[in-house]
Amino acid sequence: MRTAYRALASAIALAVVLQVASIALAGFTIAGDAQDGAAIGADYTNLGQSFHSTAGIAIGLVALIFLIVSFLTDVPRGRMLAGVVVGLVVLQFVLAVASFGLPALGVLHGINGLAIAGVAGAASRRAVAPRMATSG
Repeated sequence: MRTAYRALASAIALAVVLQVASIALAGFTIAGDAQDGAAIGADYTNLGQSFHSTAGIAIGLVALIFLIVSFLTDVPRGRMLAGVVVGLVVLQFVLAVASFGLPALGVLHGINGLAIAGVAGAASRRAVAPRMATSG
């Protein structure tokens, strides 16, 4: 189960990296399209935006599975770290929805995404099997 725990935590951290990349792609695509004269309105979308939304939902589902797996393993503080990841993911969704009404909250959305990656990365590192103590 440690392997599953570590794989899920690593997948979440990697998915956040892809989220950062996709939103950068979205921003530069919007800028490029606007420069080319495209109308950027409510019906406008691009690959970066679509991927960002879809991957965000996937991260939420993986985080829930991660929490369940955390109860089946003996990773030190594993349940607590998985719970923090889930809590941060919930906050991420709230910040995403709220940011459409108050765009300045998007800054917190970005920072929270990095926190998700950091906590998931820490959880992954904790899942490495403990070294055997040597008697000496």
